[in-house]
Amino acid sequence: MIWQTSRFDIDLGTPRVMGIVNLTPDSFSDGGLYDSTQAGLRHAEQLLREGADMLDVGGESTRPGSPAVPADEEWRRIEGFVREAVRWKVPLSVDTYKAETMRKALDLGVDIVNDIWALRQPGAEAVVAQHPRCGICLMHMHRDPQTMQKAPMEGDVVGAVAAFLRDRASALCALGVQPARIVLDYGIGFGKTVAQNFSLLAHQQALLALGYPLLAGWSRKSSLGALLARDGLPLEPAQRQAASVAAALLAVERGARIVRVHDVRETADALRVLGQVQQMAQPGA
Repeated sequence: MIWQTSRFDIDLGTPRVMGIVNLTPDSFSDGGLYDSTQAGLRHAEQLLREGADMLDVGGESTRPGSPAVPADEEWRRIEGFVREAVRWKVPLSVDTYKAETMRKALDLGVDIVNDIWALRQPGAEAVVAQHPRCGICLMHMHRDPQTMQKAPMEGDVVGAVAAFLRDRASALCALGVQPARIVLDYGIGFGKTVAQNFSLLAHQQALLALGYPLLAGWSRKSSLGALLARDGLPLEPAQRQAASVAAALLAVERGARIVRVHDVRETADALRVLGQVQQMAQPGA
């Protein structure tokens, strides 16, 4: 299974780790820690040393309730990082839903567009259609970041998410986008209850049946904090490392091919253990 991107054909026969680089002052997990170009580059280098297979850089927080950031400010935050990181010869993804930011990033050589809106914002479809090799990650989100947790989804969440992702992938293919460029993300924490998020993990097979590789983004999400609450208080993001690794491992065991994570070393180590067990389980091993 190959994910076609701008400069790389990424072999997804082995699960891949996407390291998160937040160049924002208000990310839910590490806001402000890496909100300069140099700090972000140092962090990205560390993620690669720890075992990241690709990097995902973002300049706007999309945590519940977060305010939108103008496109020029988003680009100001990530431009210096992108210009340097594209020289590193590793797959680089930009986390944005703005067509202008996508276009600038792809023109510089970025490999992947990772869009929480699944290319539903004005001009986004046209940008990726005009870049005939870029990889695309389409995510499911209910409502928008400002309102998604005020009125989460209702009803059959697995069926609704599967239908949405199928429709978005089909819409892109109708524009001439090759299926090999598309990866799907079921959007943990984006307009879903704690129970719904875990239901999506439990029933990943229904999403895999769509025929596209799956990216799982469980890292430090609030559902993990809620599940592991102590004395009625959810765990803070920094305390969710073990749970994040467990969720990533379960997602891969259930068929996800990419995990988007903050804790790269721990996740990569866990995946190596899983891979060894799976290898030894093969006939003749």
